[in-house]
Amino acid sequence: MAEMFRAAGYATAIVGKWHLGHAPDERPRAQGFERSFVHRGGCIDNWSHFFYWQGPNRHDLHRNGEEVFHDGEFFPDLMVREAAEFMTANQDSPFFIYFAINCPHYPYQGEPHWLEHYGETPHPRRLYNAFMSTIDARIGDLMRHLDELGLRGDTVVVFQSDHGHSTEERAHFGGGSSGPYRGAKFSLFEGGIRVPAVISWPGELPEGEVCDELAHSCDWLPTLAALAGIGLLEQPGGIDGISLAPLLRGETDATPHELVHWQTGTGERAQWAVRDGDWKLIGNARDTSNPPVPGAAKPQRGLFLANLAEDIGERRNYLGAEPERAERLLEAHRRWAASATE
Repeated sequence: MAEMFRAAGYATAIVGKWHLGHAPDERPRAQGFERSFVHRGGCIDNWSHFFYWQGPNRHDLHRNGEEVFHDGEFFPDLMVREAAEFMTANQDSPFFIYFAINCPHYPYQGEPHWLEHYGETPHPRRLYNAFMSTIDARIGDLMRHLDELGLRGDTVVVFQSDHGHSTEERAHFGGGSSGPYRGAKFSLFEGGIRVPAVISWPGELPEGEVCDELAHSCDWLPTLAALAGIGLLEQPGGIDGISLAPLLRGETDATPHELVHWQTGTGERAQWAVRDGDWKLIGNARDTSNPPVPGAAKPQRGLFLANLAEDIGERRNYLGAEPERAERLLEAHRRWAASATE
């Protein structure tokens, strides 16, 4: 996406979590970002900026490809400062910024006053809440800076999570909530992949509207290109997403997707899912709920067929009741998987 905006004359920057490779051709600059302030791995301690969880401890903080040191400074604050400086420097020209928030990824390191505020909340929810409120405050700081520059009405803002909350040991086995949904991070049940998304463009998009249609994070690339009025660059294998601009502008009330596919991992043990309307078939389904969902059915023959209209919590496996539907979805997944490797 950054490469597309850069080609259209936009200044481009990423601030936050990279996690897309360490090799020179995988780093931010090679992917279209002129400016970067990132940690390259999956997570860091927010004060020392060290990655602690694989091999020897290593410092992981880089600005424009060079290692930098801000020992003892809170990484979310550094992110806001870096992003604000970039917006100020480019306020008279178009810019694209990916503010890749690393919170509430573990380690949970919320501010002391938020920990006190949630003092009566059970562990580990207290830690999670405090960290969420800590980053909410930083988003507020970022938006205020945009207002101070007088750019709010000229800026499209998209806010979205990437997946459900973690139930890993490093996350104290939870703290977040999937609400009525089954699953969490690393699961293709709805609790792992159904995330909130907000888009704002005052004066250009309807305000206060709620859209329940199915969309995918890949859709943001063609959507932002359409809203910005710039052309899509040719990509090997084409563009995965479909523009949501007509849906957001109220020109249609239907999702642009007939089928949506997910896959994590490779080989026979890869977890995958395909959704057609309210029906979703999961292969090698993994339920990362903690605590486990009481009375929830297990996969049969490695497959779990859900009807999201009748059972949003995905507790019932409809595989036995709808074998033909399951077979159609399985074949759709096979065709998609084959095309993805061509």
